[in-house]
Amino acid sequence: MNSQKYITMEDTYGAHNYHPLDVVISKAEGVWVEDVDGNRYMDFLAAYSAVNQGHCHPRIIAALKDQCDKVTLTSRAFRNDQWPLLAKEATELFGYEMILPMNTGAEAVETALKAIRRWGYEVKGIPSYAAEIIVCENNFHGRTISIVSFSTEPSYKRGFGPLTPGFKIVPYGDVDAFRAAVNANTAAFLVEPIQGEGGVDVPPDGYLKACHDICKANNVLFAADEIQSGLGRTGKMFACDHENVKPDIVIIGKALSAGTVPVSAVLSSREVLGVFKPGDHGSTYGGAPLGCRVAREALKVIVEEKMIERSAELGEYLMKELRKIDSPHVDFYRGRGLWIGIVLKHEAGGARRFCEALMKEGMLCKETHVNIIRLAPPLCISKEELDWALERIRKVLTTL
Repeated sequence: MNSQKYITMEDTYGAHNYHPLDVVISKAEGVWVEDVDGNRYMDFLAAYSAVNQGHCHPRIIAALKDQCDKVTLTSRAFRNDQWPLLAKEATELFGYEMILPMNTGAEAVETALKAIRRWGYEVKGIPSYAAEIIVCENNFHGRTISIVSFSTEPSYKRGFGPLTPGFKIVPYGDVDAFRAAVNANTAAFLVEPIQGEGGVDVPPDGYLKACHDICKANNVLFAADEIQSGLGRTGKMFACDHENVKPDIVIIGKALSAGTVPVSAVLSSREVLGVFKPGDHGSTYGGAPLGCRVAREALKVIVEEKMIERSAELGEYLMKELRKIDSPHVDFYRGRGLWIGIVLKHEAGGARRFCEALMKEGMLCKETHVNIIRLAPPLCISKEELDWALERIRKVLTTL
């Protein structure tokens, strides 16, 4: 079948909860994907940073295939030989005492919310059901009822009430607003070190460190959602590392499994994750041997193939070259590492048409917040491939 037949089939039988670009991908390798009609494209979204290591990385696929021939799922009713290895390797790599595995990013965020609340009651001593969690405007932490309850995007929660209480929203990047919001019932501050869905929005220098210090002074947990920003995307292992901030809780996912099977996790101390006792929380697939084997290899690839260093070096180069483009449509560029938002002027007519034009030039990226083009190629990209992409970006931004 050709692309149009697949598109018609999807639109007929699939729920319309996404607005994808009309490209039907059937193959992928490294930074390149191919559609069912044989057209080749460079992927500049990396599945929202889920394939930082590149599509179908041979080491990771080999680990997946090998594990598939042994055992894929045991549930946590029994033990398996891969979860203990991932737990040890990940906690040692990231410098945390404990890890709790889940599947999707939203599940990991929900896990963190539960841990935060129970810690607030059992450890901090907040009165029962009075715990508050501070979050930021324009946040994106997932799509569950609890998570959309503290979103500031109306479309994410319209028609889904009654919503979950217990969250206080403050402006992103405003230290004074955060300080004023903290009180005796504050259990945690949940924040994206860089807001991805918000348009690769980087907070002012010192923001994370100042908020972290306020948390420490008030016995409040600092919880960082590093699902998109972590695992090398910004040129550091975690985006918080840019300010030498070590969160009390780190939430990871996406690139943890390099685009194979869903794997996510919460990293924290024994004091925080120790609030869970048998039966309090769980997941059939969380900690599955297949996911754990893949995650182990995915982390090794990031470190051993120096993808963090590559993101820092090539991200700086990409930003420098983008800023040379004289386009009447661009307001400004922002980002860190190989994660950049091109913020367009309102009169540019929205980012969607630019993404569609780039697709015709053989490059795939995606709009966010109407007027922002988000760039996030796999971290395995070469300088030559980056120059290839820059030619197309330059052409679209100056001629469209």
